[in-house]
Amino acid sequence: MNRRDFLKRTGYAGAIFSGLFGRRAFGAPDPNWRKQSPNDKLNIGIIGTANRASANIDGVKGENIVAVCDVDQNYLDAMLKKFPKAESYRDFRKLLDRKDLDAVVVSTADHCHAPASAKALRLGMHVYCEKPLTHSVYEARTVAKLALENQRVTQMGTQIHAEKNYRRVVELVQSGAIGKVTEVHVWCGKGWADGRFIKEEKPAPANLDWDLWLGPAPQRSFQPGIHPANWRKFWEYGGGTLGDMGCHYMDLPFWALKLRHPEAVEAEGPPVHAEGTPQDLTVHWSYPAREEMPPCTVSWYDGKSRPKVLSELKAKDPKEIKYDNGVLFIGDKGMMLADYGRHKLLPEENFADFKAPPPTIPDSIGHYNEWIKAIKTGGTTTCNFDYSGALSEAILLGNVAYRVGQKFTWDAKDLKAVNCPKAEELIRREYRKGWEL
Repeated sequence: MNRRDFLKRTGYAGAIFSGLFGRRAFGAPDPNWRKQSPNDKLNIGIIGTANRASANIDGVKGENIVAVCDVDQNYLDAMLKKFPKAESYRDFRKLLDRKDLDAVVVSTADHCHAPASAKALRLGMHVYCEKPLTHSVYEARTVAKLALENQRVTQMGTQIHAEKNYRRVVELVQSGAIGKVTEVHVWCGKGWADGRFIKEEKPAPANLDWDLWLGPAPQRSFQPGIHPANWRKFWEYGGGTLGDMGCHYMDLPFWALKLRHPEAVEAEGPPVHAEGTPQDLTVHWSYPAREEMPPCTVSWYDGKSRPKVLSELKAKDPKEIKYDNGVLFIGDKGMMLADYGRHKLLPEENFADFKAPPPTIPDSIGHYNEWIKAIKTGGTTTCNFDYSGALSEAILLGNVAYRVGQKFTWDAKDLKAVNCPKAEELIRREYRKGWEL
């Protein structure tokens, strides 16, 4: 029995029955987590070693980092100085062929998330993957299904989910502090936009394996400026501002309102460009009733785009409404404004004597520790691929609605945009040979 089988058959078995992949996965980790001896450390492989990956590596560095992979040799060399005993790779497919890995951390560009995560799951590894979980809707559904079928512990990189402020907001919404919520507005001032490919042939720098960087994406000559960050501006590799930040800010209403799959999606913004993502995008998702909660609409705004209701609130109290990024819940008894670290009930005079209910959602032991603990003991994670897969699907559908230029009804069961056949190629993409999902 190898390490993966041992962890699967011992610590993990109980997690299936405790609802690891269902709605109960939002609950607190098992408080009886025992301390691990040094011999219990996981063997972890790292796919992507710089930029966003730095924080992810820092979160798991207490385990055994036995393998590291990056298409950029400069980044790889820097990582090997920190983990000199680790074996290095340029191609994550070769790293995943190792027999001694218990888990992997995936921090690549979006277009490589699913191929790396899917192969790891099929090979029996536990997976931590950055947000959004995948590059396409079909990939999100597939990766979530693989996590369940292979009984693996997963976590998506929505780190703010583990902080106290989000927990208090969820408690207030679900306790009925602002009544029945039928409308939510989410905005972010970032702007990943206007990516454009150049036709001129240019050589890739010696440190970068451009073909491996492309991975499953269409073959294309080297494009300067895309690596390491501007890939977010291109549809072939990223999803613009919505793809970058949507999972962070939409996570709050998704959690608080027990959302899953929308019934309909529509979007508006500047003219669609075949290559580059837009700025000032607006998206609207319509959700059905859930349990005791009524139907609701959730709207997204990025760049300079903002909800009209926010302007009205600022006009009343410009000194207090200073949220460059935020979430506004609108209920039949009031409103709540929140961001990563703050929240307030509005109008404030109506809540002058309000007392928040006692906390019911226990504090997290840490976003990365949740994942590590669940692998070792069969506990739960709060952003497992069942939850975060559905969240990512919704985010990605917003970009689909914008690119097809029409509102559509969403058939979540069959992954179909009803009466919108041109959405099909955006819901499920093609892959280069050797990089299939």
